[in-house]
Amino acid sequence: MTDWPRLSHAYGSAEDIPALLARIASEPGPELWSDLWSALCHQGSVYSASFAALPWLAGMADSEDRGQAVNALNLAGAIMAGAEQSHGAGDVRTQHSADIATLLASVNRHLRTATHRTEYVDLLESMLGFEGVVGWSEDLAWGLGNEEYQISCPGCETDLFIVLGERGFFCTSEDYALSDDSIETRPLRPTSPAGLAGLGRRLHDIARADGHHEVAHLLTFVFGSATCPDCDIDFSVADQVSADWADVQ
Repeated sequence: MTDWPRLSHAYGSAEDIPALLARIASEPGPELWSDLWSALCHQGSVYSASFAALPWLAGMADSEDRGQAVNALNLAGAIMAGAEQSHGAGDVRTQHSADIATLLASVNRHLRTATHRTEYVDLLESMLGFEGVVGWSEDLAWGLGNEEYQISCPGCETDLFIVLGERGFFCTSEDYALSDDSIETRPLRPTSPAGLAGLGRRLHDIARADGHHEVAHLLTFVFGSATCPDCDIDFSVADQVSADWADVQ
C-alpha cells in the first residue's frame, strides 16, 4: 500500500492525493484534473508522488470514458517525460515497468481512434514519454500545437522562430505574430517522406497509418531543414530543437 504522507508533490506532503484521485474517479471534471496536474507535474517538474500515481493512472487509462482515459494518458506521459529529473523516486522505469506497459498499450489504442488533431498530437507525445524518448516527449506537441518552435541559430545564436501552419512554413528572427508582412523570412525545406529516417520516419508512418495526414505533413518540416535569415547558415530543424532542449538540462 502506498504511504502517501511520506511522499511529496509540488506543494508538500502527498497525503491529500488519495482523496483527489477518488474525487476524479467519481466526479470527473477539468478542474480536478487541473489540480492533479498542478500537484504532480507542476510546469514539467515531477516528484515522488508523481510516480506513485502511475498505477492509478494506468487503471484510469483503461476506462470506458474516453475523456478520463485521455486525461490519464496525457498526465502519465508528462510524468514519464520527467523521469530523468532528480525526484527521489529511484529507478521509476524499472519499478513501474508493468504500469508503463499498460499505459503504452492504451495510448496506442487511443491513437488509432483519435479524431481531433490536438488530442492526437498530445497522445503521440505521451507515447514517446512512455517509451523514454528524451526531449521529444516534451517538445513534440508544444511545437505542433502552437505551430512554432523557438530555437537558437547554430551559427550566430540568434533566437529564431520556426513557423508551421496557417501563416506558412518559414524561419524568421523577428516576432512574426506582432509584425506585418514585411518581415524577413526564409522558407522551410521539408524532407520527403521517403527521405525521413529514425524517429521522424517512425512518427510520420504512424500518423499516416492513423489517418492524420496533416500531422504527417507537418512532421516533414519538423524533420526538415531551415536557413537562418541573419547569417544564412543551413541547419536541421529537429537537430536544433533537440540541441536547445539539451542545453536546459
